[in-house]
This record gives sequence, C-alpha cells and structure tokens, in this order.
Amino acid sequence: MRKSHPLRRVVLATAATVSGIVLLLSLKPASDPGAAQAAGAGAQAQEAAQGGAGAVVSGTMTGDAAQTQYGAVQVRITVVANKITKAEAVQAPKGGTSDQKTALAVPKLNADVVAKQSANVDTVSGATYTSEGYKKSLQSAIDKANASAGSGQGQGSGSAQASGPFTGDAVQTQYGAVQVRITVVGGKITKAEAVQAPKGGTSDQKTALSVPKLNQEAVAAGSADIDSVSGATYTSEGYKKSLQSALDKAKAGAGASSGSGNAGSGAAQAKTVTGAVAQTQYGPVQVRITVTGKKITKAEAVQAPKGGTSDQKTELAVPKLNQEAVAAGSADIDSVSGATYTSEGYKKSLQSALDQAGG
Repeated sequence: MRKSHPLRRVVLATAATVSGIVLLLSLKPASDPGAAQAAGAGAQAQEAAQGGAGAVVSGTMTGDAAQTQYGAVQVRITVVANKITKAEAVQAPKGGTSDQKTALAVPKLNADVVAKQSANVDTVSGATYTSEGYKKSLQSAIDKANASAGSGQGQGSGSAQASGPFTGDAVQTQYGAVQVRITVVGGKITKAEAVQAPKGGTSDQKTALSVPKLNQEAVAAGSADIDSVSGATYTSEGYKKSLQSALDKAKAGAGASSGSGNAGSGAAQAKTVTGAVAQTQYGPVQVRITVTGKKITKAEAVQAPKGGTSDQKTELAVPKLNQEAVAAGSADIDSVSGATYTSEGYKKSLQSALDQAGG
C-alpha cells in the first residue's frame, strides 16, 4: 500500500480548518438585529429624557401649550428612570370636527411617543395641525426633562425642597378654564387657590361649592391625588390637572436649586419660566421669560390675541413689551398705547412668571 506523505496530510488538514472557519463566518450574521434595535431604543430614550451622563430622571413633565389653527395642544409625559412610560394630551382641539380628529389622533400620538422615546413621531393623516402642535408641546416636555437631568434632579437624596408660589397650566374644561396656584414652603403645600375657574350661570354655584373644598384637599393631601367634588366633576378634574402641573413646576424648581450648588464654576444658571395664561377681552396672553442670575435676559409672548385688528395690535405691542420687560427686570412696565388689553394681560402673565422664578 502506498503511504501518504506527512507534509501532504498537514496541508490537507490546514485546508479543512480554513474551509470550516469560512463556512462559520458566512453563516453568522454581520450584526445582531435584536441587540441593534435595543441599543437604538436605549439611545432614543436617553436622548429624550436624560440630560447628562449618569443623571437619572423620573417624574411628570408638562410641555408648553402649542397654539394651532383649531386650538391649543399640550402634552404631559411621565418619565421613569430616563424612559418615557406615558404620554397624554392635557389640551387638544375640540368642538365640531375637531372632536373626531382629536379622538383619532391623540391615542396614536401617545402610543408613538412611548414606542419611539422622542418627539420624532409620525403625523396622523387627517389631523396635521393637531399632530404638529402635539410634537411641539412634546418637545417642550422633553426639554424640561433634559433640563431637570442637567440640574441634577433625581440624583440626590431628596433633601432639596421647593419654596415659593407656583402656578399650574390652565386646563380647558367643558365649562371653562381652570388654573391653580399653590404656595410651597419647605416642599409642603401651604396654600392652594384657583386663579381661573368656570363662571356664569350654574357654573358660579358649582365653582363656589367645589373650589374651597378642592383647595383644602390639596393642602391636606400635599398632592393632586384628591377626590372630585360631587356635582362639579369637570371643574374638579380640571383643578387636579392644573394642580399636578403646579406640583411639577415646584419639583423642577427644587431640582434646579439642588443642582445649582454643584456647579464648580459658580456661573449663574439660566432657567426658562412660563407665566400663567391671562384672559383678555380679545384673547389669551401668556409670557415666557428666561432668567439668569435673577435677571430677565429674554421675554416673549407664547400666546397673544390674534385675528382681525388684533393681529396689528399684537404686532405693535408685543415687541415693545418684551423689550420693556428685559429693561425693567419686572412687570412694572408701561402699557402700549392702542393695545391696553394686550398690555395688561402681558403684565399679569409676566408677573406670574416672575413669581415662579422667585423674582
């Protein structure tokens, strides 16, 4: 029998090994799709609700109201350990065909937010204006989550305590707007009041019946987890939503206060505060200010009367009022001639923003 040459056996064994390795590599995916998808979702969640390396954010953040052609849209998100676990519209267009469009769009948008963990959600066909307003308000809520992470909220032992007046967002109900202001001392609600409530006709009786009870409940409970008043369900629900918004602002204020002491450079922190909506004869006025080192560095009207002659008056008055607010550093500014109602509403909302900023 002919013997195999040893060198030949080595060559054949090597060739077989190489072939096996090539086959294994060809069968293994270039990447793990499941892992890549999970990593992408994690990155989106981090981008949506985490403002700094290692900062853990949990809480409820309410975005600014976004005005659309058919009404205001305002979104609230719940964040748990940097992940959006819930999204809801606390304001949305209503009346006529808007009811159907809102009922169609909002649930889809809410679900899309939780799925995508960002404001990059799809516009719902047939409800373009509502969708765009939703995304703007959502981005505002996410920005607040990012800001709270940057300030160190959620990292500490919980010793930071808010103090001062905080005005919640206005909540629209079937019978009118409800808006709550609370006074917080050492992290505890010491006073609650409704700065707006339904009025006119039977609403006067229901408001007089329910609001004092709700105020007492808010102080006693120290939270928005309070009972609705029988016979005033809509007012009660609006009250609780606005109260929760005020509590959110108090928490954000406590987080910012806690974080400011950790800044090594000692540089003044800038914060943005939105005042309460001031209703005027021609429409709502709402002011947002940026405060740095207790000084107003920017003022803008996020809501102002519009339509007809109001457009001209708003265009005339608001830029002047913005400049006056920055120059004066207070709400003690002159009304613009020819735009008295807008000016008065502007000053009221500006003062509300200053109250929240502690100025």
